[in-house]
Amino acid sequence: MVSYHNSRSAARSQKSYSYATVSALLVATTCLSTLPTTAFAQAEDPAAEETIIVTGSRREARSVADLPAPVDIFSAEDLSRQGSPDVANLLRQIVPSLNVNDNTISGTASGIRPVTLRGLSPDHTLVLVNGKRQHRASDIPTFSGGISDGAQGPDMASIPAIALKQVQVLRDGAAAQYGSDAIAGVVNFIMSDAPEGGTIQAKIGSTYKGDGDSYQVAATWGTRLGENGFVRFSGEYSDTDMTTRAVQRGDAQALIDAGFEDVPTPATRFGSPAFKDDIKTFVNMAVENGLGGEFYAFGGYAQRTVYNDFFYRNAADRQGVFTDGAGNYLVGDMTPDDGVTCDGGIDFGGTGIVNDPIGVNDPDALARLAAASANPNCFVAQNVHPGGYTPLFGNKIKDIYGSLGMRGDITDKLSYDVSFGAGRHSMHIFVGNSLNPSLGTGSPVDFKNNGKRHQSEMVFNADLNYAADVGFHSPLNIAGGVQWHREQFEVIAGDPETYLAGVLATQGFLVGEESYPGYSPAIAGTFSRRNISAYLDLEANVTEALVLGTAVRFEDFSDFGSKVTYKLSGLYNITEDFGIRGTYATGFHAPTPGQQNYSGLTTELTTDGRLIQSGIIPATNPAAVAVGGKPLKPETSKSFSLGFVYDAGWLSLTVDYFNIKMKDRLTQSASYALTDEQKAALVAAGYLSAVDLGSVRFFTNDFSSKTQGVDVVATMPLDFIPGGKTNFSLAGNWTETKVTSFDPTDPDELLSVTRVLQLEKNLPRYRGNASITHTADNWRALARVNYYGKYTEMHVNSGGLRIDAGSEITFDAELGYNITPAIELSVGAQNLLNNNPDINPYRFILGSKYPTTSPMGVNGGTYYARVQFQF
Repeated sequence: MVSYHNSRSAARSQKSYSYATVSALLVATTCLSTLPTTAFAQAEDPAAEETIIVTGSRREARSVADLPAPVDIFSAEDLSRQGSPDVANLLRQIVPSLNVNDNTISGTASGIRPVTLRGLSPDHTLVLVNGKRQHRASDIPTFSGGISDGAQGPDMASIPAIALKQVQVLRDGAAAQYGSDAIAGVVNFIMSDAPEGGTIQAKIGSTYKGDGDSYQVAATWGTRLGENGFVRFSGEYSDTDMTTRAVQRGDAQALIDAGFEDVPTPATRFGSPAFKDDIKTFVNMAVENGLGGEFYAFGGYAQRTVYNDFFYRNAADRQGVFTDGAGNYLVGDMTPDDGVTCDGGIDFGGTGIVNDPIGVNDPDALARLAAASANPNCFVAQNVHPGGYTPLFGNKIKDIYGSLGMRGDITDKLSYDVSFGAGRHSMHIFVGNSLNPSLGTGSPVDFKNNGKRHQSEMVFNADLNYAADVGFHSPLNIAGGVQWHREQFEVIAGDPETYLAGVLATQGFLVGEESYPGYSPAIAGTFSRRNISAYLDLEANVTEALVLGTAVRFEDFSDFGSKVTYKLSGLYNITEDFGIRGTYATGFHAPTPGQQNYSGLTTELTTDGRLIQSGIIPATNPAAVAVGGKPLKPETSKSFSLGFVYDAGWLSLTVDYFNIKMKDRLTQSASYALTDEQKAALVAAGYLSAVDLGSVRFFTNDFSSKTQGVDVVATMPLDFIPGGKTNFSLAGNWTETKVTSFDPTDPDELLSVTRVLQLEKNLPRYRGNASITHTADNWRALARVNYYGKYTEMHVNSGGLRIDAGSEITFDAELGYNITPAIELSVGAQNLLNNNPDINPYRFILGSKYPTTSPMGVNGGTYYARVQFQF
């Protein structure tokens, strides 16, 4: 029987909340229930470690030099030689054109970190697991540095690294091959199909500063099913503490100097968030189906809880909580109709104004506030948070997904693959150490449920592959298939105290939990769509030296209509070792139901450093329409690449230039102030906190861009070094993005200068790494140098806080030793010399010591130790 453990790429997609959840559970259950009661252990299959490239081409290749498009191959061993338990972090270190930031103080994006490829948005990169489309996350970041804001991509952190066989990264447009989203490229996680044996790992680590302690235990085990089948179980558990890279804010220090008590130090813990109870599991299996092929199934479950700080709320100037915005402290009257006026509060018995306000700078201010708070009918926020407060944002994330299907050969030239997949990603938001100011004395401090979001998807694929003899040097590979998929985005309302307007709402106090107001029933809802597609893919060696390929895909969406994309590719081998290659592709990304309908309220920073309430509303909301909002439409792209491959015994080298032009790109609009009439209309529509909004934003198709760059990948054996086996590898990337349609003089322009700078300059234009690995007898060593070019950060998305940061170099190292043939002990360090980003010139405004979007991270050096047992 032919082995199909590395299945040919097929796109999967998206589903509905209840149906997808049940479907994913059924898939996962099937992975277990179909196992025979008896498994036969045999000698390990020597072919299990073969590299078969199944990404970017539907003809299986064994070398990147055989492909007309650039593909990187990383083994599980490549990924394991690092300290982080997170797959996205592992890829960031070895794929120069892939970026993922720590996203400190970024709300939901701190725990579901967006991953970008070739400088484009996270949802411009398609993620596959075993060649099947991975569902999106339920997060749509709105505060993650600019490039990722408004994107809805998959959650790579749900994939356990120990379950991997390899990762294949296609750096090329591939929407015609795989469907919507594959504009920048494709990341395909190939899961381990080793038919027997297992590994147990334990890892501990920390930062040089002594925080961010982490530990991880992981295991994988497989056994044969019958003569040719297998099943493999994998799982990881990890726990990582928060890091703090902060200084004390100037205003917080001023409160301490003025005698305020309980001012947190530092006021905000800028750094990496805490990840607690981080569980990842995966099952991968295949067994003969009795029809000359095999039945396969795989799936996983993951969960984690993430904690990180929000901005500090100053006890002497946070408007709507502590002050009225006019220099006076707020004093609320919980019983406005009892005829008794609170000192410093509104006179409800006569004038309707504050007759004797408590000025922030009055010498007796604190004494008067204390006296007012002693009255149970009066409320001052200082009685709850005397030194101000920093809300603690929490997000519990759950992810379940799976696919099952059959594949095999109908004839010696015709093969098939039929599959069904489903997935559901959910997040449960909660906030501690905060207030709903309008509830006054009735407000909790800890809010257990600010709301939930679910992203659910289902997909069915039917794919055929036929090798036709048409007179070319090789058979013409004809691949075709159909796909049906459905996706659904659901917002579930939070507990009433997270969004309700209390008695103090008319007295100047903010409505809803103050840092992340809960989703109200009016905002909550379920939004879905479906689409069907069909594709045709042709590829062959026309001559011994010339490979040509073409693909075309038709997709029809229930909300956007139809779209056709195509791709042309070619590779010409001038000599046995040297060839030139190129591609031309069209692509698109259809805005998701979440992007079209998501609403949320949070805080943002003004150019003068003040916190204000800000809202994200649908582009079709009347308040958005009034300032230019329009229904969203698909983003489209045209891209080409041109490069060469050189593959000789002493050197393997690929150099590829790429150029991606996009129209109707999706991003967040600039912030717009609301009129009183617009606020009233939003309140009437269920946005109860809109009465306090300082601004609103919405997603918009408002600009075009051109992204170009060069990728260089080289590997070389260093045979001249005696005493073992030594290899050198180098990977470099130059990427430049230009917004080509921005006109700041146009009164209808929806982009801001800040957003343009983030899109063009937030990621470094130059990135690269070079590494040397050496193995000899019972030990091995790794040394790597990483380069990060200059970048520009608009600090915490504020146009007035621009940081032009310089380039940085870091070093990584790992040393491993086999105590016995089965037990290896390894120690390592990332950022070995403890290099830090440039100091943030605005650090005393908010407290962040370093730029929060630093591509090298903000934690400095980390060290780790790992023990591994193989059996």
